[in-house]
Amino acid sequence: MQNYPKHYCGVFGVFGHPNAAELTYYGLYALQHRGQESAGIVTSDGKQFREHKGMGLVPQIFTGSILHELTGQNAIGHTRYSTTGSSHIRNAQPLTVDCGRGKIAIAHNGNLTNASQLRDELEARGQIFQTTVDSEIILHLLAQPHMNGQENSLVQSIRRLEGAYSLAILTENELIGVRDPQGFRPLCIGKLNDGWVLSSETCALDLIHAKFVRDVEPGEIVVISKSGIESVQAFPEQTKRAFCMFEYVYFARPDSTIADRNVYKVRVEMGRQLAREHAVDADLVIPVPDSGVYAALGYSEESKIPYEMAFIRNHYVGRSFLQPSQLIRDFNVRVKLNLIGELVKGKRVIIVDDSIVRGTTCKTRVNTLKEAGAKEVHVRVSCAPHMNPCVYGIDFPDRSKLMAANNTVDEIRKYLNADSLHYLSPEGMVKATKLPRKNFCMACWDGKYPVAYDPATDKESMERRKGRVQSLAGSLAKEKQQIKLL
Repeated sequence: MQNYPKHYCGVFGVFGHPNAAELTYYGLYALQHRGQESAGIVTSDGKQFREHKGMGLVPQIFTGSILHELTGQNAIGHTRYSTTGSSHIRNAQPLTVDCGRGKIAIAHNGNLTNASQLRDELEARGQIFQTTVDSEIILHLLAQPHMNGQENSLVQSIRRLEGAYSLAILTENELIGVRDPQGFRPLCIGKLNDGWVLSSETCALDLIHAKFVRDVEPGEIVVISKSGIESVQAFPEQTKRAFCMFEYVYFARPDSTIADRNVYKVRVEMGRQLAREHAVDADLVIPVPDSGVYAALGYSEESKIPYEMAFIRNHYVGRSFLQPSQLIRDFNVRVKLNLIGELVKGKRVIIVDDSIVRGTTCKTRVNTLKEAGAKEVHVRVSCAPHMNPCVYGIDFPDRSKLMAANNTVDEIRKYLNADSLHYLSPEGMVKATKLPRKNFCMACWDGKYPVAYDPATDKESMERRKGRVQSLAGSLAKEKQQIKLL
C-alpha cells in the first residue's frame, strides 16, 4: 500500500539547441522524482513533429537510437504520475494535435478543477477526445481558431482554465511556458548558450549546465521564438497566490530553488522549527530516508542531540517485485529500509519524517525500533497533520483514508505505538520558508481551497457522459431493429 502522497508530473522544454531531444532526456531524468509511470518527448524542426512516449522510467523508455531519431532544435518532455486519467500509454504526455492552427504539443503539470465542465462543453460541440486526462482539454481549447464568436488567442484559451497548471507548449516555431494565476506549481526559465530552457525545477537546469534566469510568474505566458522571449500577463488583476507548500515539504528535489528559496535549506529549517516547538530528552535523532533526512538534520542541530543514519535505504528496489504476503512480515516496508539495530539498542530515539498520511509505514518503523531494543521512540513530523485531499494535482487519499482527519494526535500516537508524537505547526512550516503565508496553498492542512472546487459537479458530469453513451447505444439498437424490419 502506498503510504506517501504520490508525485504528479514534471515538464521540460528546450528551444534553439541542436541537441534538444538529448537535453530534454536529461532534463526528464532530473525530474524523474515527479512522476514514474510514463514519459515522452516531442521535437520540432520547424516543419515536422517527431515523438516518442512509453510507460515506465525515463531510461527504460529512451535509447540512444530513439533520441537520434528525434531531430529538431526544439523539444518538450513530460514525466507523469496519473493524478487524473488512468495509467495507460494513451494518457502519456506530451499530447499532440495537427489542426487548423498548425501542430501543437502540450505537457501539463497540475490538475484543472473545471475540467468536467470544459469537457462537457467541448463534447457538446462535437470535439472527440482520445484520452481521459484533463491536459487534452487544454489542447482542444488551444486548437480552436475561434472562441465565443471571436478569433481565439492563447490568452483567451488560458483564461478558460481553473485550477493548477504549469504548461510547456510546443508549436512549429515556438516554445511557450504558462503558469496558472495562483502559481500552484513551479516553472522556471533557463538559458543554455543561445538556446532557452523551461523546467519544473532548477535541478534539471543544473544537470545540463543551463543558467537559471528566473521563475515564470503566476499568470504569466512566456513565448520563446527566434526573436527572443516575450512575456504576457494573462491575469493582470489576479494578486492572490497559492504556491503548493508540499513542494517545500516533500515533492521538490532538495537541490532545487523555488521562489528564491533553496529547498534543502527550507527543510532543514523546518526541522529546526520542529525542535523549537516540540523538544524532548533523547539520545539520538534518526531520519526516515530519504524524505526525513533534512528535517532530521535540522532537528539535531537545533536540539544538540546526535544524528545517526540508523535506517539504511536499499536504492535498488524496483517499482515491482515479488511480494510474499506471509513469508516475510511487512516485506514492502522492510525491503526499502533496514535498521542498524546496535545504534538504537537501549537508546531514547527521535525518528523524523516529513508526513504521516495513512500511518501504516510509520507504525512499522516504530515497531522495528522497539524490537531492536530502543528504550523510547518519539515521532516528529516536519509538516502539519493532513486533514483534506488535494484537488490540484497531488494524489492524497480522501478524508476517510487520512489518519489525521479521523483520529486525534494521541489516538495516532497509540496506533503507532510511539512514546510521543508531534507535528510541526502550520505557522512553523510557513516560518521556515521566510515567505508570507498568503503566498501558499495549505488546503490539505486547513481546508481552505484557493480555487473553488465542487466534487458533485464532477460526479454529475460523469453521469451525464454515461447517459449520453447509453443513449447512443440505445439509438443504434433502435436503428438496427428498424433495418431488420425493412
